[in-house]
Amino acid sequence: MTTTQRTYGVNEIAELFPSLMKIGDKSLRERVAAVWNEAITTGCGGKGWTFDQLRAVKFTLLAGDIDMTFVEHLNSCALQCIAIADVLENSFRCDIPIQRDYLIAGALLADVGKPLEFDKDVSGKVIQGPFGQQVRHPFSGVALAYKHGIPGEVMHIIATHSHEGDKMERSIESIIFHHADFVDFDIAKFLGKRATKK
Repeated sequence: MTTTQRTYGVNEIAELFPSLMKIGDKSLRERVAAVWNEAITTGCGGKGWTFDQLRAVKFTLLAGDIDMTFVEHLNSCALQCIAIADVLENSFRCDIPIQRDYLIAGALLADVGKPLEFDKDVSGKVIQGPFGQQVRHPFSGVALAYKHGIPGEVMHIIATHSHEGDKMERSIESIIFHHADFVDFDIAKFLGKRATKK
């Protein structure tokens, strides 16, 4: 039984992730929102998350106590991906075939498995739960995306964005997201180390 019984639609999911509205394909936009709805309402060990709880989750459990949240990270990555696509398209003489809708959808869904990976301990602290210890978020994210009819090009971004994708040839969109993701992650690690030295 989840604590969150309602269904979140496109407009509500866009409150968390405004770049959702930059996906031009209405059907894809709705499917991305449906994936997030399921992740939010079934995550946290089956208890579900409220928007406020999700907004409070730290960006990563691997970088120390820094003032950056999971939701802020995904929004940062989506904006970085859009900016990188703009720069590439304006800087190269050759055509770079970037599928923007897939890029934005992939940026917003890359970590959609984390609400399933994360749980809370008895004190309310966010931890990697038993499910997350067995199935990392790239895998659970692809499973959720597949269930909701997300295109293979977007599932490729989810599947390859982290170290699990290092042995695969990444698409252009996956390359862009992978680097945006690690810009945030590497800076978070740097800030986390600096915070522990104080």
